[in-house]
Amino acid sequence: MAVEGQLKEHTNIKVKQPDLYKVVMFNDDFTPMEFVVEILMTIFHKTYGDAIKTMMMVHKGNRAVVGRYAYDIAKTKVERAIKLARAEGYPFRVEVQK
Repeated sequence: MAVEGQLKEHTNIKVKQPDLYKVVMFNDDFTPMEFVVEILMTIFHKTYGDAIKTMMMVHKGNRAVVGRYAYDIAKTKVERAIKLARAEGYPFRVEVQK
């Protein structure tokens, strides 16, 4: 109930969904398919079946989008995947794209 002389203030707050960025995985001739499947399951939380399908898309098409995430999440996933690949000595390539 408003008292005379007082103003009621209405604030409309609109929450904007964050932009989504693609995580793109690239094929190479050195990173084992089993390693790629493991990355897809552990970092990108794909089921074994989905990981196999995605890995084959990367293998046959030379690249594939493996997920769409807010920038910080996409960047973190890419960094984790690359760190694991380098620890194993693989030239595995995955990147964030707008």
